[in-house]
Amino acid sequence: MISQPDGGVLYLNQELLAGSPFTDYRVPGILLAGVVGGVNLGAAFLNMMRHRQRYNAAIAGGAIIIGWIIVQVIMIGTIHWLHVLYFSAGILVVLGAYQLKGRWAV
Repeated sequence: MISQPDGGVLYLNQELLAGSPFTDYRVPGILLAGVVGGVNLGAAFLNMMRHRQRYNAAIAGGAIIIGWIIVQVIMIGTIHWLHVLYFSAGILVVLGAYQLKGRWAV
């Protein structure tokens, strides 16, 4: 998305951006890699280091994925099966981290 902002490499149609503040996929790609990827990469690193904040970071990462998908669906006005998959993955990350944090017991 960053290297080819026309969406061609991912077979994304430019018409999906109609009604959004973006003219191409460069800025969404930067945000996706920087924010969503960065937070989740940081959470993975904290988990490998067994840092005491690892569960909070995982919850934040899952919440960011959920938020990204909600905003994306609202902006493009359509739901793809991958939206459902990633939204579900975000929920599972949040619930799993919350469980491991010891706040919720089954």
